[in-house]
Amino acid sequence: MAPLRIAVTGATGNVGTALLARLSSMRETYEVVAVARRVPPSIGPYRHACWHAVDVGDSDAEEMLCRAFDAADAVVHLAWGFQPSHRPDLLRRTAIGGTRAVMAAAARAGVAHVVHMSSAAVYAPGAHGRKVDESWSATGIPTSQYSTDKVEAERIVAESARPVGAPEITILRPGLIGQVAAGAALRRYAMPGWVPATALRRLPVVPLDPSVALPAVHAADVATAVEHALAAPGAGVVNLAAADPVRAADVVESLHARPWTISRRTLRILTQATWRAHLQPVHGGWIDLLYDTPLLDCDRAERVLDWSPAIPGREVWRETIAGMRFGASGTGPVLGARSPREMIAALVAGGTVGRRPVP
Repeated sequence: MAPLRIAVTGATGNVGTALLARLSSMRETYEVVAVARRVPPSIGPYRHACWHAVDVGDSDAEEMLCRAFDAADAVVHLAWGFQPSHRPDLLRRTAIGGTRAVMAAAARAGVAHVVHMSSAAVYAPGAHGRKVDESWSATGIPTSQYSTDKVEAERIVAESARPVGAPEITILRPGLIGQVAAGAALRRYAMPGWVPATALRRLPVVPLDPSVALPAVHAADVATAVEHALAAPGAGVVNLAAADPVRAADVVESLHARPWTISRRTLRILTQATWRAHLQPVHGGWIDLLYDTPLLDCDRAERVLDWSPAIPGREVWRETIAGMRFGASGTGPVLGARSPREMIAALVAGGTVGRRPVP
C-alpha cells in the first residue's frame, strides 16, 4: 500500500518540527510535503520531507500551495505568526489571509482532509480555572489579537468545509504548546531579540497573580494527536491538554525566583505600557489571555482520536522554561538560536522592538 501523502504548512515551527519528527519515523505510512517561508537545512526531522518555500500570506500563495498540495491525501495547517506584535496587519496577513489561501488551495487540489491547528485561546472568558469541553462559547477574548485571529481562522476553515466535495475538517484546540527545543524561539517572542538567555537565570522576582491556571501540552503529544487525527478524518473540534494545569507556583519555581504578588490589572498596565514604548514585544492582550483562558476537558480527544497526553503539564512548562533559560534550540530557521552577530545585525537593521518586518 502506498504511503499517505501529507502536506504540512508551518513545518519548521514548534509543532511542525515535532510532527515531522514523528512522521519521518513512520516513512512506510507517510510521505511528507513540507511548506515553510524559509526552507531549513536538510538535517534532523527536516531531512526526509519534500520542501516548498511559500509564504502563505503572499498574494500568489494560493497558486503555489495548489502545486504543493497536488496529490496530497491530507493537509495539516500549522502556519502562524507571533511577531512583530506592533504590526497587526502582518500577523493577520499570515493568520487570516494564509488560512484562506490554504483552504482554497486544498479545495482546488482535491485534498480529502484538512487538520487545522487552532487554540484554547478561542474560548470566551468566564471559565478561568475550570475545565470546558468543545461546546463552550468560542467567541474569543476581544483584547487579544491572537485570540480573535484564531476565532476568525476557525470560521474560515468551517465555512470552507460546507460546499459539496470540500475537504473533511478536524480542528484541534491545544493549550500552551511547549518543548525544550522551542526555548530560543519562545524567548524571542517574549523578550527583545538581543536579550541573552542568561537574563532569565537572574530574575529576582516574578510578578504574578496567584490565580494563574493555564492548560499546557507537549509538542510531541500534539504531534501524536495530529497523526491520530490523520487516521480519523472529520473528527470535528478537539481539545488537547495535559490533565494537570500550570499554576503560579510552577511558574515561580521554574524560574528560580521569588513570587511578587501583583494584581492582573497592574500587570496588564505595566505590560501594555512597556509594549507601547517598544521595550518588550508582549502586548497587554496576552495578559488577558493568561487570565481568561479556561482549562480544557479532553475526554473527546480520548474518544474520537484515541489520544491521551504522555507528558504532564507541569513538566511541559518546566522543560520549556529550562529551554528558554539555557538557550536550547532546534536546527531550523524558526527554532534555531541566533548568534550574537545575528542579534546585533537584527537590532541595527530593524530598530526598536516590534518594528522589524519579520521575526
